[in-house]
Amino acid sequence: MRKSVCQLLGLVSMAWLAGCSTIKPDDYAGTTPTLRIEDYFQGHTLAWGMFQDRFGKVRNRFKVDMNGNVKDGVLILDESFSYENGSTSNRRWNIRILGDGRYEGTADDVIGVAKGKAAGHAFNWKYQIDLPIGDKKWRVSFDDWLYLQEDGVLINVATVSKWGITLGRLVFVFGKEEPLQKAFKP
Repeated sequence: MRKSVCQLLGLVSMAWLAGCSTIKPDDYAGTTPTLRIEDYFQGHTLAWGMFQDRFGKVRNRFKVDMNGNVKDGVLILDESFSYENGSTSNRRWNIRILGDGRYEGTADDVIGVAKGKAAGHAFNWKYQIDLPIGDKKWRVSFDDWLYLQEDGVLINVATVSKWGITLGRLVFVFGKEEPLQKAFKP
């Protein structure tokens, strides 16, 4: 009995501490430059990324070629992924712009509706997908954070978890061709 009580108190303490450190999009209100995903992803965008497992080992690297278009209050974002092993995949997001920095999105591999919120230079996006792992599919949760930098580079760090346990992190760097060229000129 005593062991069970101690374990329960330990879990409650961990949950309480985790709750204390939770960052919210509104924590970035007033920061600049202001990120509006419907503006940033309009047109052609390039990205480079990698997946690191929970131990920090890079498990996959990839490039993403994206095209976005806003129509009737919806950002349609077509993503074409090219992985280092030569495989490819595609995702088409339909992201409704709700106003006040709020967004809802759907894609074929997303379970239900993704929910997003922007404030200042940051955007947080949460959703679940059925991720192919070998010949199985694991339902995993994504907690994406995007941060717009002064030169137009967008950095994305996404925590991938299952049952609340972190499996790894995705790190992306997004850019537009012209601002990237300007950012690296002496």
